[in-house]
Amino acid sequence: MMNNRPPHHIKTISEYHRFRGLPKPEHPLMSVINFDEIDNFITDKQTSWVFDFYSIALKRNLGAGIKYKYGQQEYDFDEGVMFFIAPKQVFSVEAEGEYKLTGWMLLIHPDFLCQSALRKSIKQYDFFSYSANEALHLSDKEETQIINIFQSIQQEYKANIDKFSQPLIVSQLEVLLNYASRFYHRQFITRKIINHSILTRLEEILEDYFSQESLIEKGIPTVQSVANELNVTPNYLSDLLKTITGQSTQQHIHEKLIEKAKEKLSITNLSVSQIAYDLGFAHSQSFSQLFKTKTNLSPVEYRRSFS
Repeated sequence: MMNNRPPHHIKTISEYHRFRGLPKPEHPLMSVINFDEIDNFITDKQTSWVFDFYSIALKRNLGAGIKYKYGQQEYDFDEGVMFFIAPKQVFSVEAEGEYKLTGWMLLIHPDFLCQSALRKSIKQYDFFSYSANEALHLSDKEETQIINIFQSIQQEYKANIDKFSQPLIVSQLEVLLNYASRFYHRQFITRKIINHSILTRLEEILEDYFSQESLIEKGIPTVQSVANELNVTPNYLSDLLKTITGQSTQQHIHEKLIEKAKEKLSITNLSVSQIAYDLGFAHSQSFSQLFKTKTNLSPVEYRRSFS
């Protein structure tokens, strides 16, 4: 049950170590934690957190009665599960009493990446925004690969810090992120039933949008509004759709829009301006331009093909 207490705001990695009773981190801007080295966690019902740094965790074996939440989603720990949390994202654990984690966690402050290309490119890994909706479930083989990378990073982390430490750790981090991208792609494919149900629901939502007169007031549905109705993030929805259909969410919206436009052009005498207005366009020129881009015909040319 949700409580109204504000989340614990952890600003530095050293602060997190102090809070968990861990030794001072070897580096102030990054840390590798083996959960086997942490005593049992104690929490009172639901505890929410916000970090000012990236957190990449492989967690398992929470035990019965423990709920791990990102946004409104809950995840079990029957298998290895990875979470990718960007700075300022809220996550929570719901439990009472003590519980024990196994697994690994990597904490990276954005400043650790300041002299590397990964500082910018890390934002291109969309799964950091999946955290509200989609954890990464690993097979035994995949989990072994990820643990090996965590151990390689830990080995460098515990060595004497020199000018090579940061680039070596960053390179290993990039390997981890690229493996995560591969495994997420596999997850999209293997979870076909769930993913295709999202696709079916998307079609229903778009059909509903373009069948209502309220479209005139609301305008064309946005990727954000559609994702909200599906309870997924925009990036996750588009990546999922690209894997299944080869098209992004925006392309699906445009496809449904053009389908409705063709229907109106072929079976009604409405003007192009009126059709554009009915479909949520503020300007008929924008509608005509999109229609021609998608069909290689202007709306007028398409209508003439039926005469």
